[in-house]
Order: sequence, then C-alpha cells, then structure tokens
Amino acid sequence: MADRYEDRIKKVFSKISSSSQAFLITNIKNIRYLTGFTGSFAFVLLTEKRCFLFVDFRYLLQAKKESFAEVVLFKDSWVDVLRKFIGDFHIKSLSFEVSCTVETFYKLNSIKQLELIPQYYIVEQIRAIKEKEEIEKIKKAVKIAERAFLKIKHLIKEGSKEVYIAKALEEEIRKYCDTLPFPVIVASGHNSSMPHWRHSNRTLKKGDFVIIDWGAEYKGYFSDMTRTFIIGKANTKQKKIYDIVNKARQEAIKSCKAKVLAKAIDQSARNLIKKSGYENNFGHATGHGVGLDVHELPKINFQSEEVIESGMVFTIEPGIYIEKFGGVRIEDMVVIKENAVEVLTTLPRDLEIL
Repeated sequence: MADRYEDRIKKVFSKISSSSQAFLITNIKNIRYLTGFTGSFAFVLLTEKRCFLFVDFRYLLQAKKESFAEVVLFKDSWVDVLRKFIGDFHIKSLSFEVSCTVETFYKLNSIKQLELIPQYYIVEQIRAIKEKEEIEKIKKAVKIAERAFLKIKHLIKEGSKEVYIAKALEEEIRKYCDTLPFPVIVASGHNSSMPHWRHSNRTLKKGDFVIIDWGAEYKGYFSDMTRTFIIGKANTKQKKIYDIVNKARQEAIKSCKAKVLAKAIDQSARNLIKKSGYENNFGHATGHGVGLDVHELPKINFQSEEVIESGMVFTIEPGIYIEKFGGVRIEDMVVIKENAVEVLTTLPRDLEIL
C-alpha cells in the first residue's frame, strides 16, 4: 500500500516547479489521497524523498495507524513546527496550494527568507485520473445510492412531501455508508425549476415534475446521480422537455472519449438543447468529476480546456429549467476507458410516471 502513495507523491513532484524544494499540502482530501490519513485536520510537507504528516494529539495514533508517512506531533502553533522543519532541512523555496486559506498564506509569508511558490491544483489534476481501486470504490458508492433509492421509490407519489422523501432517502443511504456527499435534493412542481433546490414541506401533486438528486459514499469515494419523474399524468410539453434532456444526455455520453476536450462534451449536450429552443434554460455545466470530492476535476463545461483521459470519472447531467413550469435533469456517472466509455449508473432513464 505504501508503494501506491509513494507513486502518487512522485507524480506530484514531476509536476511542480523544479526550483521548489518542498511542497506544503493543506487540502484535507489531498492529504488523504497522498498519505491515507482520514482525519479532519492535518498538513503535509513533501520533499522528493520524504513525506511528513503533521497532526495534533487528537489524531496522533490514528495517523500512525493509517498512514505510511512520517508522523509529526505539534502541540502549539503548527507554523512554528513547520518553521523549524524548514530550517532543519535548509528549505529556501516552498510550494503551496492556492486553495489554502489567506490566514495560512500570511503565516507562511511570515517565515523569513522563504520563497513561496503557488501551485495550481497539482494534486487535484492527478486525482482526476482514477486508479482501478478508486473506480471500484466509486462503483460501490453508485450501488449503495441506487439500492437506497429503490427502497424508498414507492414514496414518490401524489400526497407525499418533498422533505419526507428526502429524509427517508438520506436515512436509507446512511444504513450503508458513513456520510452523504451532499443533502438529498427533492424538487417538485415549480421548485424543480431551481437546479439546486433542497426540499420543503411542499406536497407532491398530480402533474408535477419531481427531480431527485442524491449520492452515497464508499471508503471516502462518492457517487452522484439524478432522475426526474412526473406524478400521475404528463402533458405534451413535459414529455417534450424530458425527451430533449434525455437525448442531450445520450449525445454527451456518445462524445465521451479519451483525448477529446471536456468542453466538446458539454457542447454536444448544449447544442441539442439550443436547437430545441431552450438554450436559455440550461445554465449550468454538463458535468463534473467525482471522487474523494463530489465536485472535482475534470470540469465538463463550455469553458474547460481540460483534455479527457482514460481513468477519469465524471457526471453527465444536462437539464432544462423553466420558471413557473418546472424542470428536468437526468444525471449519469461515466468512466473513460482507452477506447470506450462505461456508464456506471444503471437506473432507468426513460420517462417514468409515478
């Protein structure tokens, strides 16, 4: 297992500036990726040959148990401990993550005669290409989410409340995993026109669109999926909009290949929706990477210059949202292979009237 983490650290050093002698990691998900430590607070100092994991007393034994890194206990100011290490190892130039807090930056900047070199999402770029074991964990997170949903699907009916469905699904998911990637979304009727509506006491009515967006976790890795239903009876416009979104999803998945630009995948979905006359009703990205974070690289949007590579896992989730009418989103997860794309989510995509 140590070899896996050592290989990841080597990849990090192959990407940072050659003038940098060490790299300070403060993003807790990046720390987990590079060391195996699952606690909620720590920082890591990487050199080309060594990896130091700094923790306080709360996490000392846990860090020694979980991580291959050299564990260092700090009792007071972590920056004082870091300053000592920098002096002991004669470090003159230190890379740091641009995602660190302003407070952390100012503390680092207080260390005299130390050149600070910002690094822009180096570890996140490496994380975007999943190893086989990571993909298997994500697949299990998908299965947990789908199994939980099927257990509560019967609750999605006329007379049920959004909040009741959401809490029932969250409770079912928690039976199989430690945490939720995000609070379950249940958006019905006009609420479904808001992409990130949470849930309310609104009662589902006949003719409602109902968007359900949820996910699960397995050993730190997440899943994320969405399905849209209609309660009781669908009208012609609803069927049309659902069909457009579903075709946009299909077109985007067809375009998912290694070596294509992420924005080309976004464009394949966006073009179909635009041609159907709903360009202004699709305002979010077509997808996003999923792994240790539920939103990570790659970004599947119209501005992204990222190149899709084998091993990337991300969502495809086009949508149409119309104020005072309702909305549709259908979200699948895919993994890119050398010469194919595998769809990880398995629940039906055809329109279901419940």
